[in-house]
Amino acid sequence: MNIVELGAGDSDKVVAAGELFDDRPDADATARFLAAPGHHLLIAYDGDLPIGFVSGVETTHPDKGTEMFLYELGVADSHRRRGVGRALVERLATIARSAGCYGMWVATDDSNPAALATYERAGATRDEKAAVILTWSFDAS
Repeated sequence: MNIVELGAGDSDKVVAAGELFDDRPDADATARFLAAPGHHLLIAYDGDLPIGFVSGVETTHPDKGTEMFLYELGVADSHRRRGVGRALVERLATIARSAGCYGMWVATDDSNPAALATYERAGATRDEKAAVILTWSFDAS
């Protein structure tokens, strides 16, 4: 397995790995994400085959400093339970440390045992404080 961190100009690699994402990657959003400082997208390959990805965004707050938000993790069904997700998360954590982040966080559901196991195996600990996630949806037109 080889993990590659993508950058500006690597949109074609995201398109080639499109099956790993929830929806097909949008060209404009992909280019914007890859060009933005503090945005990270890593793809794991088995030979030339994309088998997983992780995305992260550095967020900075005046009284806290900078932390890494693990935005999304995806692994091909054919390569699950082989350490791909863990390796991607660990590599993102290494990038976060190198960027001076004080920590990294992710949100997932209690009903997703695979995600919980992956994150815990990669060194995460469960925050015992109850969290509630509220969302806003905006019309994109």
